[in-house]
Order: sequence, then C-alpha cells, then structure tokens
Amino acid sequence: MNTTPRKIVHIDMDAFYASVEQRDDAALRGRPVVVAWRGNRSVVCAASYEARKFGVRSAMPAVRAERLCPDAVFVPPDFTRYRAVSKQVREILLRHTDLVEPLSLDEAYLDVTAPKTPIDSATDVARTIRAQIAAETSLTASAGVAPNKFLAKIASDWRKPDGLFVIRPHEVEAFLAPLPVARIPGVGKVMDAKLEALGIRTCMDLRRRDVHELEQRFGRYGRRLSELAVGIDERAVNPDQPVQSISAEDTFEHDVTLEEIAPMIERLAAKTWAASRKTARIGRTVVLKLKTSDFRILTRSHTPPVAPQSAGEFVAIALALRDRVDLPARTRYRLVGIGLGNFREADDASMQSELFG
Repeated sequence: MNTTPRKIVHIDMDAFYASVEQRDDAALRGRPVVVAWRGNRSVVCAASYEARKFGVRSAMPAVRAERLCPDAVFVPPDFTRYRAVSKQVREILLRHTDLVEPLSLDEAYLDVTAPKTPIDSATDVARTIRAQIAAETSLTASAGVAPNKFLAKIASDWRKPDGLFVIRPHEVEAFLAPLPVARIPGVGKVMDAKLEALGIRTCMDLRRRDVHELEQRFGRYGRRLSELAVGIDERAVNPDQPVQSISAEDTFEHDVTLEEIAPMIERLAAKTWAASRKTARIGRTVVLKLKTSDFRILTRSHTPPVAPQSAGEFVAIALALRDRVDLPARTRYRLVGIGLGNFREADDASMQSELFG
C-alpha cells in the first residue's frame, strides 16, 4: 500500500459541449441549450446548466429533453470543434505534469505529487490550471484535489460549476462518513437498492459491515466497497490509456423474455452511444450481452463496414443482434448490456468520412 499520499487533481470541464456552443454563439448565452440531433432515437450529448434546471441530462432521449424543456435550443453536436478545444485543454494540463490520464474529451486525472512547475501545492496547481483554462479558452472547469482518484473525482463535482474543492488526507474519513453510497462509482440503482435492503445508506454504514460479509454478498466488489468507504484507492494515474470499449448494462428486478428486452436495449444503447461521443476515438463493433436466469452469459457482436454514424444506427444494430440469440423463446434473462468496442483513432484517414455523419 502506498504510504506517502499522492496529490491527485481531477479536472472536469463544465457542461463542456454546451459551454463551447454558448461561447461561440452569443445568442445562446443564458438560454437552455441541448446539444443533440433531433429524432426519436437521438440522445442528449450535453445540456447547459440552464437546461439542467428542467431535469435535462446527458444520455437522455432527445424527445424526453424536449418534453421537459420545450423552450430548449437544440444544437447539433460538432465533435471536430469539441476535440480541438479538448486538445487545447490537454496542452494546458501537460504543462504541469506528464501524468495526465484523460477519461473523455472533458475530464482528466492528474498526478501532481511531483509537478513540472515550481508550484508545490496541489491546490495551487488546480487553481492555476483553472485560471489558464478560463484565460485561454473562455470556458470554466471544476477541480477536485485529493489523495486518490476516487476522492478527487467526487471533489470535482462538489462545487460545480466553476468550483474547486479540496479533500486533505486528514479529512478523508470525516468527509466520507455521511457520503451516500450512491455517490460511489459502480453503485447504480440496482446495487443501491440492494445496499438499502441491508440498511446501508452511507459510507459509515459500510464501515460498520464486516468485509467478509460484503464479499459473500457482492464478490470482489464487496471488498472494493469496504475499501472505498474508508478512502482507500491505490489506482495510479495512467497516461495515454486509449479507450478500448464502452458499455452499459442493467440487471432487471424481474427476469424477462427476449421479446420484452427491446426497450432496455434501446435505453442502454442510447446511454452507451452518448458516452462514446465523449472520447476522441471511434468505436466500430457493437456488442449485445445477455445473462440468463440461470446465470449463463452469451454475447453477440457485429462490426459494420462503416462505423455507426448516429445514435439511431447504433440502436438499430443493437436491436438486430437480439435476433441472433437462438435460445428457446421461454428463456428468461436477468441482465442485458450494450457495448461499443474495437476503437480506433479519430484522425485515422480511412475513417474521416465516418466521424460526423
């Protein structure tokens, strides 16, 4: 275990795509902006803070966003422009450390334990980075500073937008004690419900549970929960880790038939597609994952000649993969997942025509 606390910074651009649009078009400033193509199968890529007040969120179906906020201005995404701004931000981050791990176009981890500049304080590094981003891009970023990645990511969200929050090593346990378990990475709605059934609502509740009990119930993730509840996260910042795959999955409250799965596939495919738009790389292979009621796992995949160019196309391919499942019609399923893999660099000349259809 690392005995010397790392100094980790998590930088998260505020409503990135929407903020770029508002920066470049004065008529959009102060208005609810939704970055998305219109259409039944389109998903929200980003929403301005004005739109978020109405409940609009990224990965939400565009038609639902329109219902929630009828006055929203819909702007088609321009990923060429977003990638250019992301590169500009990345260059700012690299002035301070070579240990930069991008998570997407709009966020990254930095290890500033030994920074490249004379700035010794991680808090001052984060403050300087935010000032440089504002001065050079006219955009705002929020930052979290902490001894590890888990805490830094939580901290960056603490005072959004345009905020800075620091969790010092001696503050970790007190900070985490009242934190809802739903804020822990990997704790989705299903896991949160399982923990609630056990009376576990906060990190303090997790600490009171024996780690072996958590392991028995949740496997290796049970131990991970126990560690995170006390602030243990030994993951290093790994620069230049290219995205290999992106996926989303859901476990049903009740087992369902293959015919009933279509709405879940559409929802998960939309979520996966929205997440894939936040990386600089382009995915080509669509994957359907199913788990039967007796825990048998099967996958089906398809790599089209041209990478999917829209959410609608991606959803259609995912739905078509369901037709390749050859188990008896009476088979019931407890989990479905949709993934996008086989990622390539976006600047690959052979793929340029596929990127922004």
